[in-house]
Amino acid sequence: MSIATTGVRIKAVIAHVTPEVMRRIAVPLAIRLDRLHLVLQAAFGWTNSHLYAFHAGGVSWGVLDPDFANAMGDVSKTRLYDIVRDTGAKTIRYTYDFGDNWEHVIKLEKWVEDTSMEGLPLLLDAKGRCPPEDVGGAPGYEHFLAVLSDPAHPEHAAMRRWIGGDYDPNRLGRKALEDAVDALAHKWKPKRRNT
Repeated sequence: MSIATTGVRIKAVIAHVTPEVMRRIAVPLAIRLDRLHLVLQAAFGWTNSHLYAFHAGGVSWGVLDPDFANAMGDVSKTRLYDIVRDTGAKTIRYTYDFGDNWEHVIKLEKWVEDTSMEGLPLLLDAKGRCPPEDVGGAPGYEHFLAVLSDPAHPEHAAMRRWIGGDYDPNRLGRKALEDAVDALAHKWKPKRRNT
């Protein structure tokens, strides 16, 4: 198997959230974790405004902070393939925003060998709208949805103002997500060399 010509279909689900928020994405097996982070941000509709880490096989990878002792591997030097090779993991955890602690479960569903990496990453499927940033993690999101669904709730008007009006957890705006992921594929497209 050549990692340069192997793609993988991943299924990523935000844990502990109802209704389900899921994305299926095709990515190169050789994608660096810092880029996989950007793909997940684009596919879910997060704003990329918080720290993050990947976890598998008892090992973690994140952004290295020179001001603190950091036991995590460097996401800019680690590929998805490295995790699979080194840990044997077929399920990876991705944590976004250490305050809200959004945990995503990423399953490596299908490998495709001897394929072109052009056009990857690619959003294949999406279900459920991403929770708003800074809502308080899964418990805060549950409270947020309960407040919005009850016009008599004392926080209802303030919550609607905070979110900017209506919020439907099932209406995800797929076109915007596809465009964001496609923009990454275009940005990372290998440049042709003039000979």
